[in-house]
Amino acid sequence: MFDIVAFGEVQLRLATQNFQRLEQASSLDATIGGAELNVMVTMQRLGLKTSYVTRLPKNPLGRMVQNKAREHGVDTSHVIWSDGDRLGVYFLEFGALPRPSSILYDRANSAISKIQPGMVDWDNVFSQAKAFHVTGITPALSSSCLEATGEAMSKAHKKGLLVSFDLNYRAKLWSQEQAKAGLSPLMKYVDVLITTEEDTARVFQIEGKDWKEVARKLADTFGCKIVAITLRENITVWRNNWTAIILADGRIYEDQTYEVEVVDRVGSGDAFAGGFLYGYLTDKGIEASLKYGNAGAVLKHSCPGDLVWFTLEEVEKLIAGKGDLRISR
Repeated sequence: MFDIVAFGEVQLRLATQNFQRLEQASSLDATIGGAELNVMVTMQRLGLKTSYVTRLPKNPLGRMVQNKAREHGVDTSHVIWSDGDRLGVYFLEFGALPRPSSILYDRANSAISKIQPGMVDWDNVFSQAKAFHVTGITPALSSSCLEATGEAMSKAHKKGLLVSFDLNYRAKLWSQEQAKAGLSPLMKYVDVLITTEEDTARVFQIEGKDWKEVARKLADTFGCKIVAITLRENITVWRNNWTAIILADGRIYEDQTYEVEVVDRVGSGDAFAGGFLYGYLTDKGIEASLKYGNAGAVLKHSCPGDLVWFTLEEVEKLIAGKGDLRISR
């Protein structure tokens, strides 16, 4: 039995080094990353049993993805393998004030973009799971991905799984109008919604005087049990303030704001999702689960790459306020 299953795309990540621009780089750092897998890795490292569903090319890059998931303990037994397709790629340029970091996608016609409804035996997958996580990235990849995501969310909902959805709007994948039309019919299946004020305004045109009002409007509009809004303040490219809030059972939960030095912020929202869902699925309560989410996100900023490399002990030490900048010997 798995505590949670996720569905989505993993890409090859090629990042420049030493703040180089892509056009000047002679070498790139190769790793892998994908929002949903990032969440599963976070939860697996915190102690839960996770499984990841995707469609990968039957080649060394596809095996690289599988190997990395397995390295962290994430189950890949439901991965669909394809002949002749490709793995999506994204290129990451690290910025410095005043130039922001930027991403260039090369993910058209990837293996996952060609997935069709019916390819995954969701009845079998969900018979072994308690919860399901997906994001707004996967349905943006193609019309068939949108249909397959809807199929998965519908079946998870019907089987009584907790359905977690991170809005994760990507303007480079689809327009605001396309996102609203595609995602609105899926929101009725969502129990836990994770988003930002910006994405909420772009996709659903829901705004308010503050994030508390936005959270309440989202809950009222879509009937979600839990709404999480992550809040980031960019002081510089490499120095941020981070926190998040939760609306559950009509009550707003808040946590402290953390100041972080950014080594790599990619995947920090996924680490929040993983930390929060870990706390929630282990019955720690909303307030404590929010703290796990925020601590996970904060620690992710210190880890290069999309994936987290922290432990439950480190998360709980940060929550307890026992952080120490002296060298651990």
